[in-house]
This record gives sequence, C-alpha cells and structure tokens, in this order.
Amino acid sequence: MIPPNFQSLREIFQTPVRIDVPLFQRPYVWTRDTQWEPLWEDITRLTEDSLAFRDNQSTHFLGAVVLQSSSSPFGGLPRWIAIDGQQRLTTLQIILNALHRQLVAHGHEQIAAQVLPLVENPEYIRQTDEDRYKLWPTNKDRAAFVSAMTATYLDTNNVGPTARAQGDSTSSRLVPAHQFFTEAIDTWLHDDDSPERATALVSTILDRLRIVNIQLDSNEDAQAIFETLNARGTPLSAADLIKNFVFQNLDTAQHQAEDAYANYWEQFETDWWEKEITYGRVTNSRSSWFLWQWLIARTLTEFPIREVFRQFKNYVATTDIPVSGLLPHIKRSSDRYRSIIEGGSRPIGELSRPELFSYRISTLDSEITRPLLIWLDEPEQSGIPQEDKERILVILEGWLVRRALVKVPSQGGNRLIIDLMKTLSKSPQDALPSVTARFLTANATTIGYWPSDHDVRASLVGARAFQKYRRDRLRMVLEAVEDNRRGYPDGKQLSMGPIPRGRGTVEHLMPQKWRKHWPADLTEEQETARDSVLDQIGNLTLLTQKLNSKVSNGAWTTKRADLINHDDVLLTRDATALEPPVWDEEAIEARTCELVEEILTIWPVPEGCTVTDHVSGQTTSSTTVTLKDLVRSGILPVGTVLHCARQNSRWHEVTATVTADGGISLAGTTYTSPSMAARAAAGSESENGWIWWAVVGTGQTLDQVRAAYRESTAPETNS
Repeated sequence: MIPPNFQSLREIFQTPVRIDVPLFQRPYVWTRDTQWEPLWEDITRLTEDSLAFRDNQSTHFLGAVVLQSSSSPFGGLPRWIAIDGQQRLTTLQIILNALHRQLVAHGHEQIAAQVLPLVENPEYIRQTDEDRYKLWPTNKDRAAFVSAMTATYLDTNNVGPTARAQGDSTSSRLVPAHQFFTEAIDTWLHDDDSPERATALVSTILDRLRIVNIQLDSNEDAQAIFETLNARGTPLSAADLIKNFVFQNLDTAQHQAEDAYANYWEQFETDWWEKEITYGRVTNSRSSWFLWQWLIARTLTEFPIREVFRQFKNYVATTDIPVSGLLPHIKRSSDRYRSIIEGGSRPIGELSRPELFSYRISTLDSEITRPLLIWLDEPEQSGIPQEDKERILVILEGWLVRRALVKVPSQGGNRLIIDLMKTLSKSPQDALPSVTARFLTANATTIGYWPSDHDVRASLVGARAFQKYRRDRLRMVLEAVEDNRRGYPDGKQLSMGPIPRGRGTVEHLMPQKWRKHWPADLTEEQETARDSVLDQIGNLTLLTQKLNSKVSNGAWTTKRADLINHDDVLLTRDATALEPPVWDEEAIEARTCELVEEILTIWPVPEGCTVTDHVSGQTTSSTTVTLKDLVRSGILPVGTVLHCARQNSRWHEVTATVTADGGISLAGTTYTSPSMAARAAAGSESENGWIWWAVVGTGQTLDQVRAAYRESTAPETNS
C-alpha cells in the first residue's frame, strides 16, 4: 500500500486518470439535506473568509477515499478502482463540472480553463467514449452521470438503448445533485460577478477541500479493506456485500463482468427487490431475505440473517461451483421466487398450488417455509414429481394453519423446517409427501406439534374469532372455506371461480351494534349472552361489496334481503337460506360448529397419521351442546314440561313438551331448537330459547340444565 496522501482536488485529478466505480458498488445516494447543502455551506464559508480576511490557509477535510490500482490498456489512461469513497468522489466531480459550466456562463472562461482538466481527460489519450471523464460511475448511474455532466438532463425516453441499459437518469440522484450545485454556484456568482470572487471560489474548491487518498496495489486484498470500512460506516445490506464479494472474485474480463451483472444481478437493484420487508422484528431488503433463504436451502444450515454474508463466503469456499457458476443458479432461483410471490399476490383468478401456498403463508407470517419452497425447485430435486411437490405444500400448509388457529408460538420454526429439509434430502424422492406427513405429525413438542381436531375445536368453538385473529388471517380462513365450496383448488370447480383474495370485507351477520335495530325483550343476562356470540366465526362472512352502514347495522329482514340480492358468496347462504328467516344466538353457535368442521376438512390431519390432543379439555363456553344431547343423557327426560322463564311475562302460562328426538312440541308443532319454539310462542323475531324456557317444577332454564350437563361430562383433572 502506498502511504496515504492528504491531497486537494487539484492534486487528485490534475493528471490524466480514469477512476472506475465498480459495478458491485451501491449507486449514488447522497441527498440535498444531508450532504449537498452542508458541503456547499462549508465551501462558501471558506470562500467568504478568504475574500474578507485574505485567509487562504484554512482547509476543509472531506474524509478518505480508497483507490486500488488496476491494469490499463497499452498506451491508455492510468486506471484506478474506487473501493471506498465513491459517493464523495462522484459529488466532487459533479461540483467541478457545474463550476466549470457556470464560470463559462458568467464570462470567466480563463478562470474556467483551470477547472476543466480536473473533470475531463485530454482527447489525445482517450481510447473510448468513457475515457472522457476522470470518474466513470457504476452501471446504474451511468445514464444519469452523462446527462448531468453534459447538462442535458435527458429523459430516459430520449436515451439510446445502451445508455438506458446502464441506468435511468430520471430515477438517479445525480441529476438533482448537478442541478443543486449549478443553481447554488450561479446564485453565489450573481451576488458579485467579479473575477476576484470567481477566482476565490475556484481556489477554495480546487485547493482547500482536502481528502485522504489511500492507494492500494493491484495485488492487495481490497475485499477485506472494503468489509472493514463498511463495518465502521453505514452498513451495507447483505445483498450489497454479497454483490461486492461475487464481482470482486469473478475471474473474467471487465466487459464480461458487466455482462454478468446485467444478466444475473442487475435485477436485485430494482424497486421490487430493494423494498424493505419486515419479518418479526427484523427489517431487510427483499433481496437480502431471498439470499438468506436461498443459502439456507443450499446449506441446510440454520443461521440468522445478519450472518448471511459470512455464510455465503464459507459456502463459496467449500462448494465445487465457481463464482461464475453461482450467478445463473441464483438468478434462476430468484426468478422462480419472485414469480411465486407475485403470483400469490394476484387478487383475481386461480392460483397454482405454490402461489396459493405463498399467499396463505404470507397472512401467517410464516416466511420460515420459503427455504423449503426454494429447495423443492433446486436442480437436485428435479426427480420429485410435481404432484408430490404440491402435496408437500398442502401438508405443510395444514400444519401451519392449524398452529396459527390454536396460536402456538412460532419460536424454533426455522430449525424444524431445516430438519424437515434434511430428512427429505435423505429420503427416496418418490416418497416425500408421506415422509413430510410423518415428520410433522410425529413431533409432540410445543414448537412442532400438529394440533388435533380437538385442539382446533377448543380454540375456535365459542371463541371471539373476530377479536382473536388478525384480520388478514381471519379473511384468509374464510376465503378458504368459500373456495372449498366453489370447488377450489381441488374439487368440482364452479364457473364463478375463486373468491377475490385479500379484498373481501369480514362482515358481522348480526351487527355489533345490534341493540338499535335488533330490539328484543332481553334481560341483562340475555344481552350479555348475545354479546358473547357476536364475534364468533359463525356470525362472520365475507362481502365482495361492502354494505352501507344503514344496511349493515339494520334489521335482519333488510340485511338478509340485501345479502340475497348480492348473492355472490356461498358462505353467506348459511344464514340467508335459513327457514324461518331468523338469525340469533342459536343459529350463530350452530354455524360456528359447522364452519369449524369444514375448516378441519380443508386442513386435515394427513391420512394414516394420528396426533395427540394438547388441550386437556374444552371450557364451558366452547362446548356445543344440543337439546338432543340433554335428552340422550337423561338429564332432560322425554316429556319434560317447559314454560316461559319470565315470571311476570304474559307468556308465563304457555307450556311446551320435550320430545324424544330433542325437539320441543308447542301447540301441535314440533320445533327443532329451543329458540325456534320460543320465537313461535312469543311471536317475535329474536329470542334465545335456552334462557326463555324453564322446566316446570324446578324453575331451571334450559341454559342451566345445559351447564349442569357440561359440568358432569367435563374431564377430570389430576390433583
């Protein structure tokens, strides 16, 4: 390494030279508020002091740059590669160019003549168009750099195909930077357009801005220095570090490296890949997340994303694939990765099984499964039949959804998925679905168990699902039920197609504000009972067209008619098709049980596998008991006479009889539920029959009889 030099801009740029910013460096990111304005204020302060106090000794330190010597073509310009400080160097070239142009514009051509040689190389030594400039930026910034340095500020529609491939001048910050310094210099010179003032400004910029110039020999380890400098400054993303490492170690000519960059890596510097994504409490660019997941799929090793760069270097050191061979491999996987995620994000139309899996796991925050998606599509797994790959995803989705419904903590999921991939990699490729099923159902630990039907029922029946689950997650489950009824993805498909994903509104059938438009002569206890069922899944549906608030909160007759009029969701017909047309607590609880059973069939325990219950017993509120259960148990004998539980009610003398099939006989008509019988007796649209009817003689309401039954059948606990 050449000893560091404390140099002015004149000293750095005075001789013919070409400083290349390698394509693996990040594009220009400096901004007006953070860098341009403070730098210009420092320049004008030094210049004003020089004019006022004849102080030509003060300098301003701009930091350090690291340049590495590079091979030059015979008879060509000396070449250097900018290892660090390219933001600083680029800004200074922009300033020098803007300064030269404004000096000429203000009639100071002779003064401007000493600036131009610091920006452009003499024509006699140029071998290419790029040799014109002392600095040649990274690929993404080239169109904008040329636009700025020629002051044309071209729109990319007017840029040729070569320049357009080298970046979009309208999206780069280089043109705004040039505009800022051009306007700032123009304004400053206009205040007093004298040669003395122009000379002072030139002297400040050329001689009093100082940089430590660290120059490396071509054989020194620039990568190690780059990583050290990055660790001390603003951290680069994992994708940036890996890009730098890959292209530093790419053993090809420069033009081949640029072709490799354009063909295999440039995509990672587009908005989609650079978008910041948060999983858990960690935020990274999507490209960094992909590279982490891809590397896990390749190595079957667990490590946090903060270690992905170190793990990548280890992988390169131990794999037989050269760096040049890794690039097309990464590109192929990333294309498939993006295709699945973007496909799963489409709200309309049928999805492939991987796309549907991607959509559903996105609502579950289950990104831990992405490495498995990548692994299944790697060349080594080409022998796995496509239908088996899809079956693996179906099984894994069932495990994930059930665990989300019972709200099992997800800690340790990464390790379990990696262990699954290891198991699959050692198994015959024609047996992987059954291996997956056995692996997931055999795990009895908290971090890995497959919730049983009993566990899911205990979590959903009687639960306030609307409050218990995140809205997008709840919507996804209801969408799955609706699609199941429409025959998607695996049944007899209806012409209406799958329900639009991620767009539907989760609607309460009985509104949360039921008191205003669903009046009923309810006691405080009955009102509490009604409130307790409002948020159950049985009271929820999906709407593709949101109801206005008047209809949404209106009486059931009005709301039902509107729902029938917009009859495009099969899920809603559970409620609108009921006869008589009544929607109450009993109907909600019955529908909850029906939906839960349907959910269990959509995401079943794999055939031939058994799982253990992890919930010891259901709570009273989550156990569904029918009148038929009470009759069968003998706790409510056939022929039991019932009357209205309200002592002072005008219906207190009305009586009914319990039938052998669990119905209630009233005035010659048998009703299949207590509430239907209560509504018939009271002549009202809404009654909770469980608390309306009481046993003649004991005074117990049917709800109290039901509670006694639950208590008698509850499992014993160890003391």
